[in-house]
Formats: sequence, C-alpha cells, structure tokens
Amino acid sequence: MKSVCVFCGSNSGKGVEYLVAAQKLGKLLAERGTDLVYGGGNVGIMGELANTVLQYNGRVTGVIPEDLVAREVAFMDATEMKIVKTMHERKALMSELSDGFIMMPGGIGTLEEFFEAWTWAQLGIHSKPIGIFNVDNYFGLLIDFINKAVSDKFVHELNLEMIIIEKDADTLLDKMKSFKPVGVRKWIGKEDI
Repeated sequence: MKSVCVFCGSNSGKGVEYLVAAQKLGKLLAERGTDLVYGGGNVGIMGELANTVLQYNGRVTGVIPEDLVAREVAFMDATEMKIVKTMHERKALMSELSDGFIMMPGGIGTLEEFFEAWTWAQLGIHSKPIGIFNVDNYFGLLIDFINKAVSDKFVHELNLEMIIIEKDADTLLDKMKSFKPVGVRKWIGKEDI
C-alpha cells in the first residue's frame, strides 16, 4: 500500500486515547513509507494524525471542500492540499488517491465516509482494503450492529470479509497490506473485478 485514506474526527474526543492512537498510526504510516490521504483538517484527530506523519518525515495529502477550509482549519502545512468544491468531490478524490481506507474514531462524517467506502466495495466500484481501527473499543456497538445486520440477512456475510477490524494499528496495517479482495460482481459497468 503506497497510500491510505484515514477517515477520522475533526474533534479530539474524550480523554487522550484517541490522540495517542492517531500519533501511533501516524508514526507507523511514516515509518512504512505509506502516504496519508485524509480530510485536510488541522484540528482534532485529523490534525494530530497529519502532524505526526509529517513529524516522522511522511507525506500528507489533504482533501477538503472550500466551505470547510475555515471551519476545519485546513492544514496548509500538508505536503499537498487539494481544495475541492463539494463533499462528493472530496470523497471521490480521496478514494482515487488511496490504496486503502481506515476508519478511526470520529463522528457522523467519519461514519458516512466509511460506509460509502464499504458500499463501493460491495458494488464492485473498488477492491481496496477497508480497516476499522477500533481504538478503546470505540466501534464495539457499531460492530455489533453490523453483525446483527448480517444475522438478520440485510448484509451478506461475504461483505464482512471486505472489512478488517483491529485494535492495534500495526496489526491492522499488516492485514491491509496482505488483503485479498473478495470477488464480487460489479453492479455498475460491464466488467468483473
């Protein structure tokens, strides 16, 4: 994986666990030579992650809509900052620039970005690894919900194989690097993956 897109909060969350996890992931990305692609903010977990990658001489590409530049305090020290018009353009460009996705703790936007990436995998739009960095079991209830959706037959079991859930950043990155895509038929277009 040359680059990974990390979806995470523009807030720091409660306590220090989430910021420490962002520092650990940022250091690992830089040490592995994996570029960070993220939402372009300089606040919360987003800012901590980007600053840490740069601190360890890694590369950071931020992608942020113009109307969020001031609100999320765009991180203009990023290696590269791409300012786009809409949230749709942001997500499409982050996907295009990335070889995989990681969701860290965050709010509604983080969840929405993760679910869109997972939906795109289900539809065969991409076959990139999708990880959940489950810091301090932040996503425990979400994981329970996903398993309930599978057991109640709203989500196919095969779709669970598209996501990697780990509480350790090093293990998560290792599993993402060795990820073998699930063979799904593309719903959009004529080719198979």
